[in-house]
Amino acid sequence: MSTAPATRAEVVNPADRRVRHQARDAAVLMSFSLATSLLLAAAFLLLARLGR
Repeated sequence: MSTAPATRAEVVNPADRRVRHQARDAAVLMSFSLATSLLLAAAFLLLARLGR
């Protein structure tokens, strides 16, 4: 059994693959940034509450 695409339409252009890879990296970076921001905001909120 071959792993080669059956038709020419299924062949992925290397430039498209790079763009998808960059888009995935950007999404991962944004997710990490969001999680970090939420964690820091929660930590500062906790510190503010404890400092009263």
